[in-house]
Formats: sequence, C-alpha cells, structure tokens
Amino acid sequence: MRLLLVGAVVAMLCVPAMAAAQGPSYYYCSWENPEDCTILGSYGNVAAAVNVTDFVFSQNHALKVTEAPHSGTPQAYLAEIHGLTDGDVVDASFYGWDDTPGASPSLRIWANYVDSGGAYAGSAGGNDAYTAGTGWDQVAWSWTFDSALDTRDGLQIHARIYSTPSTCDTCSTDFWIDALDVFAPPHAVVTLPCDEQPTPAQKSTWGQIKNQ
Repeated sequence: MRLLLVGAVVAMLCVPAMAAAQGPSYYYCSWENPEDCTILGSYGNVAAAVNVTDFVFSQNHALKVTEAPHSGTPQAYLAEIHGLTDGDVVDASFYGWDDTPGASPSLRIWANYVDSGGAYAGSAGGNDAYTAGTGWDQVAWSWTFDSALDTRDGLQIHARIYSTPSTCDTCSTDFWIDALDVFAPPHAVVTLPCDEQPTPAQKSTWGQIKNQ
C-alpha cells in the first residue's frame, strides 16, 4: 500500500505536484501513459525495454528491461533533471522486482552528472544497497548537486542492473521497475519516460520514503 500524503499535497503523474512554499516539486511515473513509454536511454547491454501489463507493482503498467548478453553493469535511464545549481537536492526512488535475497539478479539506483546538452559529465554515485530479494522492493537515494565550477547543470538518474553470472554470451535476464518518484527544486526541469496527464495519487512524503 502506498502511504498517505502528509499535508494533503496532490501529486501528479509525470508532472510537478503542488508543493509547499520553497519546497521541492514532486514527479511520479508509473509507465501508464502513453502505454508504450519505456526509458529515456541506456548504457551497456540493455537488449530491450518494454512497457508491460502482466507484472506490475502499482496501477496497470510497469517497465521490463532485459540484459542480453550479460556483460558489465547496464543502466536504464529513468529521469533527467536540468537547471540545477550548487547545493540543490534531488531525491529519487523506484520499485524493482527481486526474488533472490543476497544475490543477483538485483537492481540499485544510481546517477551521473550531465551538462546542459545532456552529455555525460561524471558519476554522481548512488545507493550502495541493492533490492532486497523479497519481491517488489524500493531503492532510494538523495543527491546534493555539484556544478563542478558551472561545467554541468543536471543529473541523469538510472536503474543499474546486475545479473548472474555477470558475463555470459548466451544469457538473458529480465528486470521489472515501477513507481518512480523524483523530488527536485521548483526551478529544475524534469524529464521522465512518460508524458502523463495530471492524475491525483496518494503519495508519501520523501521523509517517509527514506524511513521505509
């Protein structure tokens, strides 16, 4: 069950929600609309990214990403945030399916910096914790933006996927992702995979997410 929003803030799917004065804007994507939306891009051996309805965490759609063949650490890009300045905080989370406790396949949340044109501008790191292996599990992280002397203005948030074995020329592994949350400063420009119409949704505050 998704937690009730404290303060009755109304969240919107893939558009900023109304927020308290000086508070962050909230974005949410559950791959609902358009029904074929998937990812913003990828790195490594992401062989396919498909919008599915047969295996979901929330609502009616989810994202399935396939690694094939196994090699390195592929990344599926889930969000891009521009217009950030030094000290800005971006919080993000998503749910990933994992039924292998303490072992791969598993996922974690990660990010890299980008310049104003979207080009890679250095790793921003992420959560060292992986999905727990107990079914649908949320992974989350908070980034404090560093412009590196104004050489970059954005973050690209992605799901890193880990397969077993890590290298296999004939192997293929599927991963499922759903319920992406992004909290960003009101002046930032946030791009998500889905261009969804505003839809009210019950939503926890970021503080509650981090305490789960």
